[in-house]
Amino acid sequence: MTAPCTGVILAGGQASRYGGRPKGLERVHGERVIDRVAKVLRATTDSLLLIANDPGAAAWLPGVRVASDVRPGIGSLGGIHAALVHAGTAVIVVAWDMPFVPQALLAELRSRGENADVVAPESSGSRRGLEPLCAFYSPACIAPIERALDADDRRVIGFFDQVRVARIPVLDVRRYGDPEHLFMNINTADELELAERHASTADRDDHRNQEAGQDDAHRAPRR
Repeated sequence: MTAPCTGVILAGGQASRYGGRPKGLERVHGERVIDRVAKVLRATTDSLLLIANDPGAAAWLPGVRVASDVRPGIGSLGGIHAALVHAGTAVIVVAWDMPFVPQALLAELRSRGENADVVAPESSGSRRGLEPLCAFYSPACIAPIERALDADDRRVIGFFDQVRVARIPVLDVRRYGDPEHLFMNINTADELELAERHASTADRDDHRNQEAGQDDAHRAPRR
């Protein structure tokens, strides 16, 4: 039996480059970005959790549990930590400003998580070479994250050398579309405009690769 997994929407950050407005509530192709993220997480996990410190967050997704950072003010790693602590299960986290993450990729993250503590897709567009804000994390990550935070190491991947990490090679990621589009996030009004231009193609690519990705998710995970 597959272990329980919670889908977590990370709504962190101050949106300083977006004028302080809740960027996940903006619309791409007529749909709020947060709703696009929630839809693919619902399809691939057992329940949803929203990690947000905004006092208005309870109204964003009625019926979805909302929790705040356990250790506030420490960035994305704090959001991942809060996700694991509040969920009490393994989690798949997706940043709430990523409108084009495909359902089939999340299914592959969960499948590979049966044999790893972290599963993250590779992406040439990320300075880390990985996308840690679209990734699977097991509860085994909690203690290593806390050790990193206690040492004032806030790097999102700073604890990776203490856990079992499985990377989805970028060539595999490309089966779902162009990683620059799949992991595009919206931090500025210009990026929102760019996302709108990409929306039709990105949605079509997601549907095109849905069946292939679901089939691949049943294959034995590669280490």
